Amino acid sequence: MSRILIRVLWLTLISGLSLQGCTPPKPVRLGAPIEGYSHTSAAINRFSVNGAGGPNLAPYGYGGGQMCCASLPVKWHPGLTVVVEWEKDSNPYDSVNWPDPPFSDAWSKAAREHEAKYTHHRAVVPVAPYERVGAIDVHFLPCNQVAVSAVAMLPGQPGYPFNFPQKMQEPATCPES
Repeated sequence: MSRILIRVLWLTLISGLSLQGCTPPKPVRLGAPIEGYSHTSAAINRFSVNGAGGPNLAPYGYGGGQMCCASLPVKWHPGLTVVVEWEKDSNPYDSVNWPDPPFSDAWSKAAREHEAKYTHHRAVVPVAPYERVGAIDVHFLPCNQVAVSAVAMLPGQPGYPFNFPQKMQEPATCPES
């Protein structure tokens, strides 16, 4: 073999080995889309997961179209939690009783009075175990309770970590947290 060919082979080998270190590491966190499910008669005007925004939810509604994104570890681990913050309207249909015409001074006053009754909540919530990160599903439950999953499946499918009824009633009194 000629010396030039041997040098080219050595140079190729050394270059190839040195480029091995340029392979990016596997990610340890991924951005996961956010979806919400309201199991109560309240509207969820807005919510967030670790500061990333989620959609508004109608009473007993769901949605999000997978609003983007909150960061989660690729691999679930015990003790994994997220911070969920939300604004709740316990009487979302009160506007039918506001004075006409819409956007008049009287109507606007009623809207401001109604908005003053919105409640704001914050909870540190454990994330249900997952093998593969999917959408972050936030379930709003009676008594301002929240459950969060990030499995790669939809509610109602076998193996989904929660089985909440779509419509849940608030009890007369909520347990102390």
